[in-house]
Amino acid sequence: MDNIAGTKSGLNWAVHISVVFLVLLWVFPTLGLLVSSFRTTDQISSSGWWKAMFPTEQTIQVRTGGAAAAVQDGGLYVVEGNLLTDEGGPGTGSTPISFGVSSRAIGAYQIGEMAEFSDGEETLIIEEDGAYRYTSVEEPGRRGQRVFLTAVTPAQATLDNYKTILFSGSGQDNMAKAFFNTLTVTIPATIIPIVIAAFAAYALAWMDFPGRALLIALVVALLVVPLQLALIPLLRLHLGIGIGKGYLGVWLAHTAFGLPLAIYLLRNYMVGLPRDIIENAKVDGATDFQIFTKIILPLSFPALASFAIFQFLWTWNDLLVAKVFLIDATGSTTVMTNQIVELLGTRGGNWEILATAAFVSISVPLVVFFAMQRYLVRGLLAGSVK
Repeated sequence: MDNIAGTKSGLNWAVHISVVFLVLLWVFPTLGLLVSSFRTTDQISSSGWWKAMFPTEQTIQVRTGGAAAAVQDGGLYVVEGNLLTDEGGPGTGSTPISFGVSSRAIGAYQIGEMAEFSDGEETLIIEEDGAYRYTSVEEPGRRGQRVFLTAVTPAQATLDNYKTILFSGSGQDNMAKAFFNTLTVTIPATIIPIVIAAFAAYALAWMDFPGRALLIALVVALLVVPLQLALIPLLRLHLGIGIGKGYLGVWLAHTAFGLPLAIYLLRNYMVGLPRDIIENAKVDGATDFQIFTKIILPLSFPALASFAIFQFLWTWNDLLVAKVFLIDATGSTTVMTNQIVELLGTRGGNWEILATAAFVSISVPLVVFFAMQRYLVRGLLAGSVK
């Protein structure tokens, strides 16, 4: 009596809770990546992304003016400025709390307190507005005195990370070229297998010819073949016929690896279409090509869209196939996944750059998925029941 009409079993609530948990498990890291891409190095190192909307306390290493800024006043050299607005400072709007001149005592002095060090030969005082006065018996060094300034910094966002990634010119930091290279690989590698698979799926679903059952069994068998087994033989074939490493080679490789699933998915969908429509069209004198283009393709759009989502995501996020069939010594055809790997080596400590590069990489798949997700379930479930 627990499952009679009008009641819900406890399993439904468990399913709902699990779905919410999985959604949050995906949303939180993605949101954190987005927020971190608009933060600076100091902000990321001093607080978590969930505190980005609130003022944060952070300690920043800054320097006073050096010998060029010193003015001799009697027997002292005097340097004045503002640690908040000078180069490397936290910026206007920050509130200094304490400071220190040694990494072992970064908060040794309060704001407004006179700090004496080097046996009294040097002094430093910092006011609440960030203005400082540094004095020294000897002429200051070229780089000035190092100061560890602890300040409360207001919430702020910056576009500098995106400028560095997208508009830094040539080099490993430039993701713009890798972005367009990835589009050059992904778009044809998504369209080509869809076109070929649609024709093959129609033939396997609605055309009678010898060996059709054997071809269907072969397509199913190819679904379980690891692509790693075919990488080296396929590359040797490309080199042997003169294709080499390039866009054509990587398009053909992605097409070959994506065709079995595409044919299987589309064939199952087309088999489930009403037979009466096809038979009536044949009675009216329509050819197979006309039936395919005028009837089957429009009705198969959910299945085509669902496979397009999968193929696009697989190709966009691919690194292995691109490494084997595309990447050259000069890096002129490098894709985003390989560019991020390079950034891990050159920018391993710059989390803001890595976060920005990662979010740029996932932005296009997110747009494609959310734009076409309504067709995903319809295309996958089609043909599964009769």
